[in-house]
Amino acid sequence: MVFADPSSQALLQHLQRIAPSEAPILINGETGTGKELVARHVHRLSGRSGPFVAVNCGAVNEQLAESEWFGHEAGAFTGAAKRREGWFEAADGGTLFLDEIGDLPSSMQVKLLRVLQEREVVRVGSRSPKKVDIRLVAATNINLEEAVSAGRFRLDLFYRINIAPCHLPPLRERRGDIAPLAEHFLERYRTRLGLPPQRLSPAARQALERYRWPGNIRELENVIHYALLIAPDDEIGAEHLKLNGSVLVPAGHHGAEGVDPPGEPFEQIESALKQLFADPPDDLLNQIERRIVDLAFTQTRYNQVRSAKLLGISRNVLRTLLKKHGQLDTDSYPPARLSARPSVAAVR
Repeated sequence: MVFADPSSQALLQHLQRIAPSEAPILINGETGTGKELVARHVHRLSGRSGPFVAVNCGAVNEQLAESEWFGHEAGAFTGAAKRREGWFEAADGGTLFLDEIGDLPSSMQVKLLRVLQEREVVRVGSRSPKKVDIRLVAATNINLEEAVSAGRFRLDLFYRINIAPCHLPPLRERRGDIAPLAEHFLERYRTRLGLPPQRLSPAARQALERYRWPGNIRELENVIHYALLIAPDDEIGAEHLKLNGSVLVPAGHHGAEGVDPPGEPFEQIESALKQLFADPPDDLLNQIERRIVDLAFTQTRYNQVRSAKLLGISRNVLRTLLKKHGQLDTDSYPPARLSARPSVAAVR
């Protein structure tokens, strides 16, 4: 676990607290962020003596799914020459990791829910249930709450697997991990290739840290592997890194302390918040909330319905916030247009 960034260290502490329990864990994160690595770490910390069994839900053959999940008896169907245990039995006493659980077909979601509730499986061709003791860890790169709203994922199954949620941020949001991970992969593949000690040039390090890493850790691993194959000597330069220039931070945009500026809007917000956290005012949350409401209200030309839709909240909630922050001087609708940021005292 090469987690050096402060946010990654906080995640590790969170895992240490929840791993020893029996609660199902749902890991959410983009492709390539290391969700299976985190699941294996949870298994090691859990103290369970059984095996770690990983299943890619998106790669399950739907015709043979029930046999794969729950096993079958000899002669249960054509080609079933002998008894076979399914993934639940294989993981008995250990951890069952269900990767990309959002891709699970609806028919299997029902059966999975029943097994999790009853803690037992029935092999295809058998009528006798068999008790199983598994710790479930699931992972997804989609928003399961949105999938539930769209009718693609069962709400009751979502509640069953989401007891201990765990969000794994993308690599671009934990830049403190980039250099340690690069060194880790450099040593791993140097050893595999039988090469002498290698190092990253300062220019290469700068290029790695400026990159947005849309493919996350998996992409970083591939970039370092390829660089070792083509570098002619013991130093990897920026020219050996296979990076997509369109997702680089523009050169010359470094801050006073050499820190890369954020690129995406949410990264910009996160960067600004970190600056505010360094010397926070007493009412930081209140000030941030006021600015969000004020900007949305101004952006929609003081239209409450459009402002509420823009923020993803109800009109009643919006009106409460507008009155809280002095944007409404009356309960009438539409409100009188006020100055850009009237004070709460003025409204009172």
